[in-house]
Amino acid sequence: MCAKKDLYLFSLLLLSFFLPGQIFAQGAPAQKLVTVIVSPDRDSWKYQSKEEVTFTVQVLKNENLLKDVMVDYELGPEYFPVVTKKDVLLEKGKTTLKTSMKEPGFLRCKVTAKVNGKNYVGMATVAVDEEKIQPTTEEPVDFDTFWSNALNEARKVPLEPTMTLLPEQCTATKNVYHVSFQNERRGSRIYGILSVPKKAGKYPAILRLPGAGIRPYSAIDFGEEIISLAIGIHGIPANLPQEVYSSLYSGAMSSYYLINRDNRDTYYYKRVYIGCVRAVDFIYSLPEFDGNTIGVTGGSQGGALSIATTALDSRVKFLAVLYPALCDYAGYLNGRAGGWPHYFKNVKPSKDEKEALAYYDIVNFARRIKVPGWYSWGYNDDTCPPTSMYAAYNLITAVKELHLFLEIGHWNYPEQQSERVKWLQEKCGK
Repeated sequence: MCAKKDLYLFSLLLLSFFLPGQIFAQGAPAQKLVTVIVSPDRDSWKYQSKEEVTFTVQVLKNENLLKDVMVDYELGPEYFPVVTKKDVLLEKGKTTLKTSMKEPGFLRCKVTAKVNGKNYVGMATVAVDEEKIQPTTEEPVDFDTFWSNALNEARKVPLEPTMTLLPEQCTATKNVYHVSFQNERRGSRIYGILSVPKKAGKYPAILRLPGAGIRPYSAIDFGEEIISLAIGIHGIPANLPQEVYSSLYSGAMSSYYLINRDNRDTYYYKRVYIGCVRAVDFIYSLPEFDGNTIGVTGGSQGGALSIATTALDSRVKFLAVLYPALCDYAGYLNGRAGGWPHYFKNVKPSKDEKEALAYYDIVNFARRIKVPGWYSWGYNDDTCPPTSMYAAYNLITAVKELHLFLEIGHWNYPEQQSERVKWLQEKCGK
């Protein structure tokens, strides 16, 4: 049985790293000719407010210090450096930089080495009283009423599911289907790939929610005795050629996450959040489902959707989240980093936009999580800044465990993925 589990883990990891169109869940950075290493003076990368932090900077080539190298560097909170230096000569290829931060947040040292006309970047981001970070996005007084009404209206539309067997994706133990079901209004559908054990019985289920972008999907196998459903969110069949998705993302659906963001009733993500809950409805309609054990998982946009779905649907029993997006949009209006897609980073929002987006900010869903959760990210994430993720995480009062891989950006290690899958399998009783 252990050997079979290892095989499923390996298959899942391959799918995680090689699904086409993954634009916000990159693999580990490739090794480069010149390496810029930025090291904090504590293994934990954790500090208190006003405490001095010392960063050691080393520029290496052929595993040796590169002498007489020119660097630029920034020091300060994510996206808000307070010290910027250009063309600093490191005669011995090494230096130390010292700074501190007065408020809870994340302090970053980013160094760019310039060698033979090319730039090589390294950075380290340390936590400063991170457990004290609180959100800046306000909670709408009618938040629960808004979402309750939205889901009640959507559920007046029958699912009318379709299931088409995909023989080329089936295995000796699993049937794989291309599925769809109606979403928030008649004719609006969610599409996905469903994997169901062939052996007669009742099984737990895991719903995998997608990172940002537009792409096809394949079966995700979390284990021999687990139902899995991977959905897309854009109302497009999940098994079309890649060029269809690429054309849509470059054309009509470019920056879909900005569509109608000033109107809570027509914002693009309204049908998305509802569609994730309808996916739970669909799983409950399956005769093979055990009627009780269901979890959700995803990274980046998918991490955000996992939190939102769990908050909106009490039937979800557990969740596993990698570097969640869509957290604390208003951070930028308060002098600190906000979450992807960084709505307010460069443009001051209108009153309508600020109010509408509060209904979709993950911090306001995090307050409502009541089930066990597994969470994981790194401190060097530029896409989903850790300040924004902690703004949501610190609000969760349910049982939670945080697995930090400090130096990573918006990507993950195989070991990190293995931990997530093992945790999900254990929650499924497998």
